[in-house]
Amino acid sequence: MEYILGYLFIFFARVTDVTLATIRTLMVVQGRKLQASLIGFFEICIYVTALSKVVSNLDNPLNLLSYALGFACGTYLGITIENKIALGNLAVQIILKIPDKDPLINELREKGFGVTVTEGQGLEGTKEILNVAIKRKDLEVLKKTVYEHDKHAFITVNNISPISGGFFVTVKK
Repeated sequence: MEYILGYLFIFFARVTDVTLATIRTLMVVQGRKLQASLIGFFEICIYVTALSKVVSNLDNPLNLLSYALGFACGTYLGITIENKIALGNLAVQIILKIPDKDPLINELREKGFGVTVTEGQGLEGTKEILNVAIKRKDLEVLKKTVYEHDKHAFITVNNISPISGGFFVTVKK
């Protein structure tokens, strides 16, 4: 029973510290220093504790297996959580194939999206480009709305860190 508890401890400690590492990395990328530092403190405390248990018993391969499985599950869980909290902002560029863009532009604005329209030259001639800065959690609502109007729309997305101004409203789902 003691061995099983040890394996479970290693596994869950590793799941926790790798999940925290994934979230900490997101915080670092977004420049959230305080949050990243605080998460990093707990992450490394858990990591060292789990690692010491494995290293002190290198003759037990199940410790290593628990450690590796915890890492894999922690990676999966961290990405899942990160996708759910969806922190950050995105710049979305939309090029439509349909000729009448006004209904879509109006609907996007009614839903609270700030839409800027510019003109561009492409292989197929002049196209209007819709530029929208959004909160990352609103991406699915935006894509769904665009694809309801144009199934063949070309959408690109980039992570951004707004400096000032802009129009950001969280869209209600």
